[in-house]
Amino acid sequence: MSTPGIVLLCLAAAILILLGIAAWRAMKLPKKTAVYQAPPADERAGRYAEKLSRMVAMETVSVPETDQREKFLAFHDLLAELFPLVHERLEKTEIDGNLLFHWKGRNADRPLVLMSHQDVVPAEGEWIHPPFSGEIAEGKVWGRGASDTKCSVMAFFQAVEELLEEGYVPENDVWLSSSCTEEWAGDGCPKLVEELKRRGVKPFLVCDEGGGIITDPVGGIRGNFAMVGVFEKGKADILLKARSSGGHASAPGKHTPVARLADFIWQFEHRNPFRRKMAPEVQALFEQLAPYAPFYMRLLFANMWLFKPLLIRVLPMISAQAGAMLQTTIAFTRLSGSDAYNVLPQEARLGANMRFIPHEGMEKSLKKVKRIAKKHQLELEVYHAVDASRSVDIRGEGFQLVQRVISETFPGLETCPYVMTGATDARNYEEIAEHVVRFAPVVYGPEQMKGMHGMNENIEINCLPGAVDFYKALIGANSQRD
Repeated sequence: MSTPGIVLLCLAAAILILLGIAAWRAMKLPKKTAVYQAPPADERAGRYAEKLSRMVAMETVSVPETDQREKFLAFHDLLAELFPLVHERLEKTEIDGNLLFHWKGRNADRPLVLMSHQDVVPAEGEWIHPPFSGEIAEGKVWGRGASDTKCSVMAFFQAVEELLEEGYVPENDVWLSSSCTEEWAGDGCPKLVEELKRRGVKPFLVCDEGGGIITDPVGGIRGNFAMVGVFEKGKADILLKARSSGGHASAPGKHTPVARLADFIWQFEHRNPFRRKMAPEVQALFEQLAPYAPFYMRLLFANMWLFKPLLIRVLPMISAQAGAMLQTTIAFTRLSGSDAYNVLPQEARLGANMRFIPHEGMEKSLKKVKRIAKKHQLELEVYHAVDASRSVDIRGEGFQLVQRVISETFPGLETCPYVMTGATDARNYEEIAEHVVRFAPVVYGPEQMKGMHGMNENIEINCLPGAVDFYKALIGANSQRD
């Protein structure tokens, strides 16, 4: 046999050996089934649903750069009616409609912050149930804010209310934080953080919304999983302008404004310049999901040492959500040109939303966009840019505490680290807090995920008792180190 033939034979043998090892590891991995289901709704779930219903029925749409304090003060009056002990016994601070409550514990060296926002996005379109009715029907509370995120606001207020009824005193200070500008990344939460800084408070753990108990989190993997957000991608809105002298559409020249914008879009759609990389947190997510996956997925997820490069390449083709965890993304959202069909525009505009992954970051990602914009003779303007947040240490004390409380509160529920491709108020706390996680302890099935910022938003009422129990357990678990 010739030398090249021997080399090919050896290479084929090596590949077969590696595949055999990978298959053996996948078969050896114990197969698991996601068993957690929220129990059927009971009288307690009904009581919580009534409270959430009233909160949803009060319209709290936030409008950027607008003073809406009076609207939110009315919402605060409702909170005082629904949770009287919280308002009687905790120290309340209100700043321009944003809320901060201090529950003094026996110690103040490991403060816990429970947070979620009061404001909601506008409700458009034709809804099954009116968006600000708060109707309870089909085992769900319906309306804007039911799942994003008045459900978690209700749950941690109710948790504290019940603990106060029991005469409980927390081992460490507890803070309840709720801004009214989260949906447009306003200055509400930063004002609350500044207030804590003024008081010298350095939270040990912050638990915001963002992740949740997600049903079928990855295609092919069935069941409920606790997806705990450990960092957020950065973001920016960008505007690109293509200019020309205009003219009649009957005699178009080359490189007209709309054509240049189209060429720009084509380059990102077909020759994406952003580098893909699997962060340790993303790898941990897939490795923890491996036992729950069908064999072909288990083969890949359980053998990152061999298949990680392949996964990095194919995941964006399989799942847009999974792909977004690997790289900076750009989504083209707005486009305008001439007002007439037969007139070439003097200026065409393209709007896009970018989400920055930490390994490439805001500066490097924007630099790539600017280079491509210049190639197509486009002007670029950047708005509301913020870089990716830092990651929680998934082996650190804060994440492990949350994981333990999830396991105890929701038996059989697997906890996985999760990359937030959206944005929350939580990033504002990273300046002063040691551990910042994103987890709303409610079940988000496909219907709830679709309704978030969409039509027919709702939450299943049977998951509300578990949410209250989670916050109660987290307050109790945040005790002094042994």
